[in-house]
Order: sequence, then C-alpha cells, then structure tokens
Amino acid sequence: MLLDLRLEPAGENLHIAYNDEGIAEICHRLTAMSPTRIVMEATGGLETPLAIELLAHSLPVSVINPRQARDFAKATGQLAKTDRVDATVLCAFARAIRPPVRPLKDADLRELDDLVSRRRQLVSIRVQETIRLSSAKSKTMQKSLKTHIDWLNKQIAKLDDDLGKRLRTSEAWRIKDDLLSSIPGVGAVTSLTMLAKCPELGQLNRREIAKLTGVAPLANDSGKHRGKRFIWGGRADVRAVLYMATVSAIRCNVAIKAFAERLKKTGKPAKVVIVACMRKLLTIMNAMLKNNAPWTLKTT
Repeated sequence: MLLDLRLEPAGENLHIAYNDEGIAEICHRLTAMSPTRIVMEATGGLETPLAIELLAHSLPVSVINPRQARDFAKATGQLAKTDRVDATVLCAFARAIRPPVRPLKDADLRELDDLVSRRRQLVSIRVQETIRLSSAKSKTMQKSLKTHIDWLNKQIAKLDDDLGKRLRTSEAWRIKDDLLSSIPGVGAVTSLTMLAKCPELGQLNRREIAKLTGVAPLANDSGKHRGKRFIWGGRADVRAVLYMATVSAIRCNVAIKAFAERLKKTGKPAKVVIVACMRKLLTIMNAMLKNNAPWTLKTT
C-alpha cells in the first residue's frame, strides 16, 4: 500500500510505502519541517498507526471525516478524485479550515472500542441468524442455525465478561461507568458504548456533544422561510445505543418521561419527541461526567 503526501508551501508531492519503514520516513521528514498542521482522512482505522506515530513525535495531527474533505473539494471545483488530488485537497483544507488537533484514544481505550464494536457485530449476526431460524423449514438448517446461535451467545457472554473485567481494572472507567449506570434506563451496553465510542463525553458543552453525536437540531431557514429542524451526521453507533436507552428511559426515568409527556402535549411528532429525549439524556450524561456527580432528579 502506498501513501500520497502533499507538503506546503514547497508544493512537493511524496509517494511513500505505508509500512513501518514508510511511517518512520514520514515522521522524520515532518519533524524536520515543524509543520503547523497535519491533516489526514479517517479511513476505517488504517490511518491510526501513522496518526499514533506522528503524535508520538509531538506533531499536530487532525484526523477528519472524509466527507468533509470531499465536500470541500467539490466546493472549490475539484471534482476529480485520485490519491494525489486528495492530498492536495487536504492541504488546501488545512489552510482554509484549520481543523482542531485532538488527542487520539490511548491503547487501552482503542482496545475497549474494538471489543465494543466486535460485540455489536456479533449481536447483529445473532439477530440475522434468529430471523433465519424462524423461517427455516429443514431440520438440518434449523440445527445448523441453532448451533451457530449457541456459539454466538457464548462469544457475546465472553466479551461481556472481558469488558466487565477491563472496566474494573481502570478506576477512571469504573467511576464513569458507575455514574452512567446510575441513570434509570441506562444499562451496561449503553454505558460501555458511550465510554468507548464517545470519550469526549464530559469534556464538551451540551451543544458540542449533541452535534458530535448527531442529535443536534440543524436549521433549514432561508429569508422568511423557517424550515423544519433536522439531525444529520454524527456517530451512528453512539446514536443507536442512545436511542435504545431513551426508549427505556421514557418508561422508567421520571425526568425523561415527564419531558416526553410535555412535548407530546404540545403536539410534537413521535420521532421529534424521541430525538429530543435522546438529546436530553445525552446532556444529562455529559453533565454528570463533567461534574463527577451521580444521578439525581436535580441533575436534569
């Protein structure tokens, strides 16, 4: 695998192998340059080894959503897409937007993130196999599906046990997990996912955390026209567990239930009520971790 780099203001293009030797060469070159910003796209985790090494060399790295880079390219009239073009676009993006430099997750948190992702994958496969079992006619097929479902159940149980042990070995994680789990409607899976997938929780204000997660109402106005607010983007895996926790909280959490009832009385559609309650629950989680305070009705 090869990696394209664009160096400014020299206008130099590099084509370097993406392996240990190539990463070492990149770090050596960039350290000598003392850049003000290094921007790379998120590519499903492939960018992580390079980003980790760059940060280890105290270099300012920003890992951005590839959609941002592509939209920026289109806005500047650059419709072609190649690795070399992408590198040039990222340079222009860095100059114009100056995306913030954020620390990457540490090794322990990355491993926790991987385990949570793996658990979600296995649960998704189990749902699919259960659906297939419900319509399977052949006994051979039924036996095969049941065997696979049993295996999946054991693997999920092992992951749950491993995740629980990891939480208990870290005092910081254990404290955060205890705080989140004290909220009525928030269970172990929701708490784990929030810790692994949204480490910014408790560090941002309520508007920033809502936008990061994808539950912030976005305006759609023009002139005198006031369009309906909508949500878009954000972290889908976090939003998925937040949705399930909210459905539970509307039934068993006094504060969320009362909030939902108030919205319903004003005629808000069901989906609007759910999203508003998701945002409310997220805001509560954020405030609790920020203030290191357990759940009380006063938290709301």
